Amino acid sequence: MDVKEKLGTYTRVLRLARKPDSKEYQQVAKVTGLGIAVIGAAGFLIKLAAQLISKLYG
Repeated sequence: MDVKEKLGTYTRVLRLARKPDSKEYQQVAKVTGLGIAVIGAAGFLIKLAAQLISKLYG
């Protein structure tokens, strides 16, 4: 793929792109926040389990 084709592809993508409305932005923010919370909780539970196991067998 040469440079001219790449630029054409980028131009098409930018023409199709649009700014999200407030409802869509809020939905994305909620899903992202929920994902961060789930990953944080999983990490906390793994750390807690590791500490308990090390105290029992350590």
